[in-house]
Order: sequence, then C-alpha cells, then structure tokens
Amino acid sequence: MITKDSGRQARRVWSMPTGEKLAAALVLNRPDWLAEMNYMLAEAIERVGPEWLSPIPEAARGAGIRRARGR
Repeated sequence: MITKDSGRQARRVWSMPTGEKLAAALVLNRPDWLAEMNYMLAEAIERVGPEWLSPIPEAARGAGIRRARGR
C-alpha cells in the first residue's frame, strides 16, 4: 500500500549507512538499488561482509522475497 508517508520513508532509508543500504538491497533482491549506488553484486557482498551476509537468506525468506523463475 502506498501512503503519503512513503516518500518520506524512502528518504529515511537512503540516509542509512552504505553497508546497511547494501544489505537491504540484497535482502529485498533489488539489483536496481545496487546499481544506483554504483555497486556490482560481488562488491556489495564484499562490502557487507560475512557478519551481515550470513542472515540475508533467512531475512529474505521472512520478507517474502521469491527467487525469479527460470534462473
């Protein structure tokens, strides 16, 4: 659902530290966000690091993110 506050929330998300933004993009399967930040997938994984990287699959499942079919 889109609300009047959605623009404000989007700005708040982008005011997060880079590592957290990258982790969010990975959890939410948003390669377009990675591209906006000028990161390739491998660079994002490296920047996020193993401590943040390890819970990403479980977080993505919890967020209801599905894998693209045919990949």
